[in-house]
Amino acid sequence: MTQKVSAKVVFIAIVAALGGILFGYDTAVISGTTEVVKSQFGLSTGGEGWYVGCALIGSIAGVLIAGMLSDFLGRKKTMLISALLFSISAIGCALSKDFTQLVIYRMIGGFGIGIVSIVSPIYISEVSPAHVRGTMVSLYQLFITIGFLLAYLANYLILKGTSMAEYWRPMLGAEAIPDILFLVLIFFIPESPRWLEVRGQRQDNSEAWKAMREKGILVAVLIGSAIAILGQFMGVNAVLYYGPKIFADAGFSDPLFSTVLVGVVNMLTTVIALLIIDKVGRKQLVWWGVGGMIVCLVMIGLYFLPFTHLPNWFMLTFFLLYVFCTAISISAVVFVLLSEMYPNRVRGLAMSIAGLALWVGTYLIGQLTPWMLENLTPAGTFFLFAFMCLPYLWIMYKYVPDTTGKSLEEIEEYWKKYD
Repeated sequence: MTQKVSAKVVFIAIVAALGGILFGYDTAVISGTTEVVKSQFGLSTGGEGWYVGCALIGSIAGVLIAGMLSDFLGRKKTMLISALLFSISAIGCALSKDFTQLVIYRMIGGFGIGIVSIVSPIYISEVSPAHVRGTMVSLYQLFITIGFLLAYLANYLILKGTSMAEYWRPMLGAEAIPDILFLVLIFFIPESPRWLEVRGQRQDNSEAWKAMREKGILVAVLIGSAIAILGQFMGVNAVLYYGPKIFADAGFSDPLFSTVLVGVVNMLTTVIALLIIDKVGRKQLVWWGVGGMIVCLVMIGLYFLPFTHLPNWFMLTFFLLYVFCTAISISAVVFVLLSEMYPNRVRGLAMSIAGLALWVGTYLIGQLTPWMLENLTPAGTFFLFAFMCLPYLWIMYKYVPDTTGKSLEEIEEYWKKYD
């Protein structure tokens, strides 16, 4: 007998998932603004890296407090805080008078990203029935990809449709539009019932810190942190942050349009992942998806070798196939797993620690990718990304449980074998 999901659960999951649009837009919009900001403010290579990376510093700070903040204030109020931070960032960036102000407002937006990347998946996981939890949490990843696509389209359309020199201002400021929708709709959803239950049992966060000393919980946090940081070194964010540069280096005449194609494939594939994640299972998606990523990364690396002389369509084909494999596996699965791996009493804190690992990895790859492209060559960079898929697969095989269809309480029992 098919189990049905109430319209109310779907609605509140969608509202919480809207935070993903802001996450995705804020993350991807940077790709279309880098060159003009670098030129206008006379930035060095280091300054360019700081412009790209400053929001990630804010994200790391946001992740550090997100779990404790959501445990103390509740999931709903914490999402409201993140929405306010996005509003301040979007408006502030659009009106910035100098580079210092731009960096400050980018960091504020990053702070919001860090918070929402933790609290939205937690909230959705806690309000969703076990048999559709994967699908519901995957809505968050779907909305991230929608945010990516909106950013790529905004960059492309604004660049083609305006003659203003500072076109980075409307690109960054347009984020205020989806943010207002997110901010308003949060008032129409309830607080997480699981948070209310745990809050009634514990009046502060000290018990969560004590529980972190339990061996089973510690193992779960370490494994979650490992898959979070390793996932960043498999090329995903290098593609998102530096897609136009990679396409330009490959000889494409319209790099921004090629990046829009990446956004379309990313979003449509995530829709497929959302529909099948609770049927196929988390680990099966990872096996097939990461296996495909390895093949595609090797093919892209071969394209960049100086003696292969392969056509542009070869590179674009495997690039889009790589995005497909990524979107249907690690990108769709990571927030689902991290939101459901941990016991209720430590979920906020444990998710913050794993989220910190994810954002540290994101920051490092954002800073290292230009260096790798220059010093390892594009071919060597993509071969390295392919190699980094192997330890990820090993950890998934040996340590991560298949959480498909299990209640959060059943998943908690799995980690007790390490106590």
